[in-house]
Amino acid sequence: MRIDLWQLGCERLAAELPEQQFNTWIRPLPPAEISETADECKVGLRVPNRFKLDWIRSQYSARIETLLSELAGRPVRLELSILPRDTQGPQTRAPAPSAPPPAPRHTPPLTAAAPMAPTLVVPDNPPPSLKPAMAVVPAPAAVVTPRSSPNPTAVAGRGKLNPSLTFDTLVAGRANQMARTASLHVVGAPSHMYNPLFIYGGVGLGKTHLIHAVGNALLRANPDAKVLYLHAEQFISDVVRNYQRKTFDELKAKYHSLDLLLIDDVQFFAGKDRTQEEFFNTFEALLAKKAHIIMTSDTYPKGLVDIDERLTSRFDAGLTVAIEPPELEMRVAILMKKTDAEGSRMPEDVAFFIAKNVRANVRELEGALRKVLAYSRFSHKDINIALAREALKDLLSIQNRQISVENIQKTVADFYKIKIADMYSKKRPASIARPRQIAMYLAKEMTQKSLPEIGELFGGRDHTTVLHAVRKIGAERQKSTELNQQLHVLEQTLKG
Repeated sequence: MRIDLWQLGCERLAAELPEQQFNTWIRPLPPAEISETADECKVGLRVPNRFKLDWIRSQYSARIETLLSELAGRPVRLELSILPRDTQGPQTRAPAPSAPPPAPRHTPPLTAAAPMAPTLVVPDNPPPSLKPAMAVVPAPAAVVTPRSSPNPTAVAGRGKLNPSLTFDTLVAGRANQMARTASLHVVGAPSHMYNPLFIYGGVGLGKTHLIHAVGNALLRANPDAKVLYLHAEQFISDVVRNYQRKTFDELKAKYHSLDLLLIDDVQFFAGKDRTQEEFFNTFEALLAKKAHIIMTSDTYPKGLVDIDERLTSRFDAGLTVAIEPPELEMRVAILMKKTDAEGSRMPEDVAFFIAKNVRANVRELEGALRKVLAYSRFSHKDINIALAREALKDLLSIQNRQISVENIQKTVADFYKIKIADMYSKKRPASIARPRQIAMYLAKEMTQKSLPEIGELFGGRDHTTVLHAVRKIGAERQKSTELNQQLHVLEQTLKG
């Protein structure tokens, strides 16, 4: 029975968790060490490192204890410890389920090769033990080119890092917590884990800030590191130039000797076969020498179009994480921090007003803030809601004109291929009820309408029906990458 308990537990977890999460966090665990007393059963799990221990403890330990207690018919206590380094090896695996588990309810559109699924609910702060554990990890011995070196490979032109884009100036929140935590881990252990790191999300959400922060942090820790940041278009230009001159050895010398390559917007490689070929060669060369690669894109690897499958499969072979649109509290925090950086002061109620009305991304939020600060300076008036409303009147009028409940209903109906009339009909099949709930959620998030007003526009439904839909979709959005991606597309479409 002792052996069967963990085996049965793994089968249950495989059935409950998305495949990526189970394959990443549970399947690689060695067999549990089970001991019993008169009062309880103790299950010991040994994990390979502190990062994984903290993550399993925060995300899964409570569920594992509950599940094993149900299976054992008595209290089960889970104890996690770090596996001694000399005992780690490929033989230490959790038992595979004896039968194929049911398909997960919300399988993210990522491959099982990703070491972490971006759908996990991440704590507001990384585990306390994460930072010190990362701070003591030595950097690779291969770093040889000083930051102050005249070598243009790492410091010249568009490849130069922006020193103001650091982890200290990045506002952390649920929307970027997974990507930020993974990036900090890369800084602490470059080339050891999450290589490549693929960060995706819409425009203006902070992807570029984050990868600059990694480069700056690595150079502070190791001034000799050879780091290059560039936009994908710069790589395309380099390929074209070297192709015309037949100087591909120069291209290899520039890119293949790096310790850290940070490249923005790899979706720009679409349809450019020669560029993809050279980037594939660069990718393979850097991984072979244990250099680290961090990329950003507007969509997840499998969603990229006109890019060779052997490239997208490599993009997906490390860790793929999403940065989502910032939630209200995070938008307020960004505004307050940016205002402080400008040497100004903004009342919290004004920050909430701006954050409620500018939801698209951080870039638009910063633009709105600049307008309010400039209006205050030019008019010599204190910042308050009335001043913010006046400064942003053009933006607010455009929003009010474009985003209406009717527009949301039409956009969602088109997206899910149902009739607009189904939005306010009494029909309740899942194919109609689900889009209707999504439309109610977007109506609450993107308009100033009250719950009763929204209910009235959805066929005279009660406000409690709308509230249920808003809470349900909001909760599922935190767990399902697929739903979050659909909602993000709808939001961007509505904002035009």
